[in-house]
Amino acid sequence: QVQLVESGGGLVQAGGSLNLSCAASGRTFSTYAMGWFRQAPGKEREFVAAISSSGARTNYADSVKGRFTISRDNAKNTVYLQMNSLKPEDTAVYYCAARRFTLTAVVPAQYDYWGQGTQVTVSS
Repeated sequence: QVQLVESGGGLVQAGGSLNLSCAASGRTFSTYAMGWFRQAPGKEREFVAAISSSGARTNYADSVKGRFTISRDNAKNTVYLQMNSLKPEDTAVYYCAARRFTLTAVVPAQYDYWGQGTQVTVSS
């Protein structure tokens, strides 16, 4: 069992930045691929970014490519999402997820553990 706790959300003006963190419990963090998803009110949960277990491979949704960066520190059992040039359409609850597999995935159903989410609000 893995427990995930997100932090770092908040209110920011358009063009600003936030850095989300996701701390994981357990000794197997380094064997899990990790992902960030988001869900806006009335919308489906959507893929944002993912990183392989080693950190060697990452992938991003087209909507955030060039603005967001996912990274991980396996020594600290933590994955990060640096978000720059934020837009009002980035407003959502952001969720961290862990996958019992080394490679990334973009579908929520392919992740096994989820955090409780952290709210990100971007004002125009």
